[in-house]
Amino acid sequence: METKPLNQKPKKSGQTVDKRFKIIDVTMKRNHYRQDALIEILHKAQEAFGYLEPDILEYVAHALKLPLSRVYGVATFYHLFSLKPSGKHTCVVCLGTACYVKGSDKVLAALQQELGIKSGETTSDKQVSLLSARCLGACGIAPAVVFDGEVAGKQMPDNVLERIKTWQKEE
Repeated sequence: METKPLNQKPKKSGQTVDKRFKIIDVTMKRNHYRQDALIEILHKAQEAFGYLEPDILEYVAHALKLPLSRVYGVATFYHLFSLKPSGKHTCVVCLGTACYVKGSDKVLAALQQELGIKSGETTSDKQVSLLSARCLGACGIAPAVVFDGEVAGKQMPDNVLERIKTWQKEE
């Protein structure tokens, strides 16, 4: 199958257009192509594609008449944006001060050893993405870990590894 650069408008010669781009286009149009709507547009793009690959960032930059460096800067600044495809499951370990003092560094180390990946990576079988956050704002239940969007408090390496192993058995 021939791949086509995403940042170019498709030709009208009977080629099918990826409907996910229409979602981005509608969002940009609804925001009158305003540059200050960049974050909302990137959220929609990530929702549609699962992550923000370089061609999508170029497409948005071109449509909003923004330098690619600015779009890339916003996409890399906010931890909610991902430039790589994520796994079926995500595990986010908080490394904020309260969590770190209570052992989140040990939780992260145990996960990295068990999964064979570093924070910010996805296992080769695409089952688990391991991430870290500067602070989840859940200091009262430190150390906190987010499993597929669900915050769990007072986590220790054993609890976390047990949870991850249940994900791995789902395969």
